[in-house]
Amino acid sequence: MSAPERIPPGSVSAADTGTDADAAELLAHGELTVRGRIRDASNAALFCTVALDGREATCIYKPVAGERPLWDFPDGTLAGREVAAYEVSKATGWDLIPPTVLRDGPYGEGMCQLWIEVSTDAELLALAEGEEAGDGWKAIGLAEVGEGQTALLVHADDDRLRRLAVLDAVINNADRKGGHLLPTGAGHLYGIDHGVSFNAENKLRTLLWGWAGETLTEDALTVLGALRDTLAEGGALAAKLTPLLTPAEIDATRARVGDLLATGRHPEPTGEWPAIPWPPV
Repeated sequence: MSAPERIPPGSVSAADTGTDADAAELLAHGELTVRGRIRDASNAALFCTVALDGREATCIYKPVAGERPLWDFPDGTLAGREVAAYEVSKATGWDLIPPTVLRDGPYGEGMCQLWIEVSTDAELLALAEGEEAGDGWKAIGLAEVGEGQTALLVHADDDRLRRLAVLDAVINNADRKGGHLLPTGAGHLYGIDHGVSFNAENKLRTLLWGWAGETLTEDALTVLGALRDTLAEGGALAAKLTPLLTPAEIDATRARVGDLLATGRHPEPTGEWPAIPWPPV
């Protein structure tokens, strides 16, 4: 199978699927047809179309059978973690992750996520000269650029990225790379690839450290307060996460939300775990 780089002309993108609930229904119950393979993915990721009652969309299907074993995550759990991340995103109201479901497919059970058409116009990451990020940017750290030279890696001082940084702290995302940021032509920003999230141990690895230690926004604190309530025993989000995560992982998620509310600040690297994923993009 070939690896398509863009949605073929005439296919249906996220904007044509209606609400998130409509998209989730289509993803969960539509006929799934494999069209190609994303070859640079670390786990099997298949480019598909899904069709139901005259509606059609493009999507990514990641079968559990194609997941690469990891030393720090139980085998066969990455698809469920992707769905859990979507459920948390949906509960925030920020719409940061494309509609994602767990379903059966041509290669068995797997994660199915709406394909997002990406705009190449947005500038979210850059290399800067000197030691200061400059207006409109936040510093991440120094990056080697060849021949013993370094440059300052920066990300945009963007409210959309800041919300995503909060979500990553909640779900304990161990792999927030630049290539996992999907800006659209309509100005929306999505994050993808959340299979290595929700570990009970602190494993936050991200490029979005620009706000580390800074005070959380009022918007973020309001959302975190709502998450605390819906994650409580008997809460709606807790019920949705129960079949996807272990009790210890759900408890750890509650604890992370509680810690963010208690400190009122973005987390900082602890030094116990590499803070930036590799490769970063």
